[in-house]
Amino acid sequence: MSIPVGISACVLGHKVRFDGGHKQNRFVVDELSNYVEFKPVCPEIGIGMTIPRPAIRLLQLPSGDERLVDSKEHETDYTAKMKDFAQRQVSNFDALCGYVVCAKSPTCGMERVKLHITNGNTVRCGSVGIYTRELMAKMPWLPVEEDGRLQDPVLRENFVFRIFTLNDFYKSLQDDRSPGAFIRFHSRYKLVLMAHSPIAYKEMGRLVALIKDWDLDEFYFEYRQQLMDAIKIRASRNNKTNVLMHLQGYFKRSLTKSQKQELSDLINSYREGHQPILAPLALIKHYLSEYPDPYLQLQTFLEPYPQELKLRYGL
Repeated sequence: MSIPVGISACVLGHKVRFDGGHKQNRFVVDELSNYVEFKPVCPEIGIGMTIPRPAIRLLQLPSGDERLVDSKEHETDYTAKMKDFAQRQVSNFDALCGYVVCAKSPTCGMERVKLHITNGNTVRCGSVGIYTRELMAKMPWLPVEEDGRLQDPVLRENFVFRIFTLNDFYKSLQDDRSPGAFIRFHSRYKLVLMAHSPIAYKEMGRLVALIKDWDLDEFYFEYRQQLMDAIKIRASRNNKTNVLMHLQGYFKRSLTKSQKQELSDLINSYREGHQPILAPLALIKHYLSEYPDPYLQLQTFLEPYPQELKLRYGL
């Protein structure tokens, strides 16, 4: 079953922009769509605007309040309609595992959206689109990313990984929210947490250790939020090197001296930026097939998403 992911309709290629155009993203359409089921939404069409239509903008009033208005006729205000639409949409989004939004849009932009003031100037650093602001406020655990930022290989990998992780969480706990089910899930993500945030790795370890003190439904929501916050932090090269060295330690009794040196050299080459992480990982997976370890074989860090997405090639 495909993973449900929300998306700004124009990013999927729908001709719904104010000028009748679109902002189709090739990675989204050509690659990610093989693994996810996109749920397209155009908030502007959703509140009854036409194609084509007058351009709209975010306007900051002297009071500091932000409004969604017609670019020329500021008295035409769409703020209340857009917030109401966003709230109704979000109420149907419980199953979503991610959301791709349109950059710079006054409704969908995630950051640095132009925020105008009444004298014609703009506010430094901008704001967030009205629709996306409601989405992120109501679903703070949900992976949200802009189409333009998906061109960055690090941001792309992190976003897609978060989508697959949230889907894995939902599937793993959908029929069983027992302490054992949480512990099994957490065990598979230990190395992931170590790579993304050693602090979160320790804090979530303590959280899981105290699971019997929690109401399990409350634990579900707390764990989900902490997990998604932790992996939103991009895994640093140093942290990933530490994980690779941790993995290497599992083979210290199995490998010859020359094999150990070869693996150490590859890990060090990755640490210095001369090799992608795929190089030492490939050798570790090879040794794991020769010397199986039940704990390591379950680690999501080794295979976080389909290889066909080629997300680790530039990392």
